[in-house]
Amino acid sequence: MKQNNIENSDKKLVGYITASIPDNNFTVDLALSIKEAGVDTLELGIPFSDPVADGPVIEKANLIALNNGFKLTDLFEVSSKIAPQMDTLWMGYMNPFYKYGIENFLKKAQEFGINGTIIPDVPFEMAEDLLPLYNKYNISNISFVAPTHNENRIKKVVSNSQKFIYMVAYAGITGSGQKEDLTSIIQNVRKYTNTPLYIGFGVDENTCKDKVKGVDGVIVGSAFVKHIIDDSLSNNEKIKKISSLAKEIKEKINE
Repeated sequence: MKQNNIENSDKKLVGYITASIPDNNFTVDLALSIKEAGVDTLELGIPFSDPVADGPVIEKANLIALNNGFKLTDLFEVSSKIAPQMDTLWMGYMNPFYKYGIENFLKKAQEFGINGTIIPDVPFEMAEDLLPLYNKYNISNISFVAPTHNENRIKKVVSNSQKFIYMVAYAGITGSGQKEDLTSIIQNVRKYTNTPLYIGFGVDENTCKDKVKGVDGVIVGSAFVKHIIDDSLSNNEKIKKISSLAKEIKEKINE
């Protein structure tokens, strides 16, 4: 199984980008560029028509990709080029995984070197049932904790956590910039596991330094994707802007 300890003492940066928008080559070029800029783990988004946990920016990116004709073969193509070169996770909703077959997805993940999945709409109990299948292919399924979880729920959720725990910064959707006091949540997570704890939702260059306090890393999505869908920028300008932003965030969370 995956090692839970962070190899280095620095705070980690997970970067989300939506796959295959505007095209597969751009996704590959962007991923490798943000790796050089400081992104430790890539969260490669699988476009879906109803991304319930995501805000308007990522939802728009999903719909653009689908309207452009995105297929799972596109995900596999970009993954085959990215995953051998950087730590990569697939982020998506259960419907595509279910339709293609969870085991078929995990076989593909193993084939390409994908290290884990993030599936926000899978309840913890279902995730537990899938754990033997994930173990079979040596793939991690990322656990979520939220401000609405009590201590008993946190204990259950983190007990078999792998790679890192995704802490939702607030009850809501990505990119909305809300703020909640997470001190007790962090303390309860630390009480029951040594798995690294990363915070997502509303993380950008302005909030990252505050949000990373007490945790091991941040997850950035909408702050990157808003530039991917900015039609006023060329592809090269998008890559340059997002990579510069990644570098800034990585530096700020480690100041």
